[in-house]
Amino acid sequence: MTKWLYPGMFVKRWLFLALLGGVLLSTGVVLAVFSFFPFSLLLLGRAFEGITSRSTLLLPGILLISGGAVLLVYGLRRALDSVLNAVMPGRRRLVDVVYKRRCLEKGPRVAVIGGGTGIPVLLRGLKQYTGNLTAIVTVADDGGSSGRLRGDLGILPPGDVRNCLVALADREPLMEELLQYRFPAGELKGHNMGNLLLAALCGISGGFDKAVRGFSRVLAVRGRVLPVTLDDVRLCAEMEDGSVVCGESKIPESGKKIKRVFLEPGNCRPTEEVLRAIEEADAIIMGPGSLYTSILPGLMVQGVPEAIARSRAPKIYVCNVMTQPGETDGYTASRHLQAIIEHAGDIIDYVIVNTAGIPARLAERYRKEGAEPVEADIKTIMDMGVTPVYGRLVQEGEVVRHHSDRLAHMVINLMYGDRRHPERVVYMDNYLGAEKTAGKRDSAAS
Repeated sequence: MTKWLYPGMFVKRWLFLALLGGVLLSTGVVLAVFSFFPFSLLLLGRAFEGITSRSTLLLPGILLISGGAVLLVYGLRRALDSVLNAVMPGRRRLVDVVYKRRCLEKGPRVAVIGGGTGIPVLLRGLKQYTGNLTAIVTVADDGGSSGRLRGDLGILPPGDVRNCLVALADREPLMEELLQYRFPAGELKGHNMGNLLLAALCGISGGFDKAVRGFSRVLAVRGRVLPVTLDDVRLCAEMEDGSVVCGESKIPESGKKIKRVFLEPGNCRPTEEVLRAIEEADAIIMGPGSLYTSILPGLMVQGVPEAIARSRAPKIYVCNVMTQPGETDGYTASRHLQAIIEHAGDIIDYVIVNTAGIPARLAERYRKEGAEPVEADIKTIMDMGVTPVYGRLVQEGEVVRHHSDRLAHMVINLMYGDRRHPERVVYMDNYLGAEKTAGKRDSAAS
């Protein structure tokens, strides 16, 4: 405690000012009390001898109370500001930070399964509603920087894990740019800075899972990011012509229609943390992301589909907005759903599909690349015994992807509206209402 009195702390003056305010406030209260109860003057003996008028004490008491209160509040406020300026430069209002963080801690427990660039879009939106997020990430990637590090160092591919960490991080914009920076030339050409940091942490900590936990602490991640398995697995696909293609990056390049995908070795197991996250989840979400190379690899790990089936939480599949060339050519939303059922069983309660049109300039560009909007065949989905949930979910920009906030809002509303297992949902009505009011107030101010 004595360190607060060290030189250069810029706290002492304000603490002494607050202490002075407290003394004046206390003195004023005493005078005010004596003015209303004259008999109490006897307690002070001769100190107030000769005072017969109440107003003689009341006015000084009121002045001391007012002045003391002002000094006390001002001193404490400046002392708090001095501390916060040192530990939280450029901070938001403290009350907003504390309130939001406490509310997020009480949010629903959500497990998101997938990989690639799909689930980070959803995670960015969901972290505004809850801090109890768990991203369960596939580890079958063998292309790009992740594939090179996997081959050179024998570690699990860090790329998809890195994307999820960045999405959940409470970071400065410059930090995100640093972690997503890709070297343009030299021996490091094509490598991603975040991947290299994860690889270094893996060597320091002695394990990929420990490296992810360490990186999470550095980035102040809201929630957790877990590799679905710590086994070194390869994704393979059996094509409709009977041939087998191994390697996640090679499957879309084969030019053949996929019959099924599987992992080698087939007896890979999930971590205990993954199974516990699924068991405790208030909602389990699969996607968005590449169907065969991002979502299904996570569901192919032994024990994962069984854990999902046992859960009483609502299970939600977020269907892609566009088909993927070499992987889901010509697939409708129901065909995406059918592929999941064929590989992992009947584990889906809801399917979220986009019904918004794609801007003509983007649609033409994607058409040249062999991609097209996924048809939202709502009736077929209903005939399969799954509830479709649809809306305008496209993000306006240079690429076609889900709108992070709209998608997260739809997921949260779906969780709270689920009547299959209502006892599994942790409600946040007060928080959501306060957030909506704050949003309106901020919009009006701007």
